[in-house]
Amino acid sequence: MRPDFLPDISAYFDRLKATVDKISRDEVSRFLGLLLDALEGGKTVFIMGNGGSAATASHYAADFNKGLSYGKARRFRFICLSDNTATLTAYANDVAYEEAFVEQLRNFLEPGDLVIAISGSGNSRSVLKAIEYANRSGAVTVGLTGYDGGELKRIAGHGIHVPIADMQIAEDLHMVLDHLCYAVLGRYLPEAPRG
Repeated sequence: MRPDFLPDISAYFDRLKATVDKISRDEVSRFLGLLLDALEGGKTVFIMGNGGSAATASHYAADFNKGLSYGKARRFRFICLSDNTATLTAYANDVAYEEAFVEQLRNFLEPGDLVIAISGSGNSRSVLKAIEYANRSGAVTVGLTGYDGGELKRIAGHGIHVPIADMQIAEDLHMVLDHLCYAVLGRYLPEAPRG
C-alpha cells in the first residue's frame, strides 16, 4: 500500500514558510542595493556555488543577463564561475578543486566588482578562497548561506542568511531570492529607447 505523503508534504511546506519569515528583509534590501550599484557603476558581477548552489548561481546569471537586461537601458554583466566545465575540471585535475573559482577571479576581477558566493553550509573551501581573494582585491562580497552561516557569513562583506539546518530549504530559498531580485529590480530598470 502506498504511504500517505500528505503529512510529510505539509511538514516541509510549514518549515519552508517559517524560514521565509526569519530571513532579514534588511539583508535582502542591502543585496538589491548592491546589485543596482553594480549595474549603475558598470561593474561585473561574479557568482559561484557548488552542487545545487552551482545550478542556482547559473540560474541567477541567466535571469540577470537576459531577463533583467534584454530591452533595458543598462545591462547587467553577470559571470557564473560554476558554468565553464572545462575550466573547472582543468583546475580540479591539475591544481586543486578549491582553486577553481579563485583562479578565474584572478583573470577577470577588478576593484569594485561584486562577487556573490552561494553555500548552504557556508564552509565550501573553493568558495571561501574566492571570497578571501575578492576581499583583498577591493571587490564587494556577498555570501548567501544556510545553517549557522559558517565561515562565509563571517568573511563576506555582506550576506543573506537563511537560518535553517536543512540543505534543501536553504537551497530553495537561495533560488527564491533570485526571483525576488528579478521581480523587484525589474520594476526600477528603465527600458532602452526604441529605434
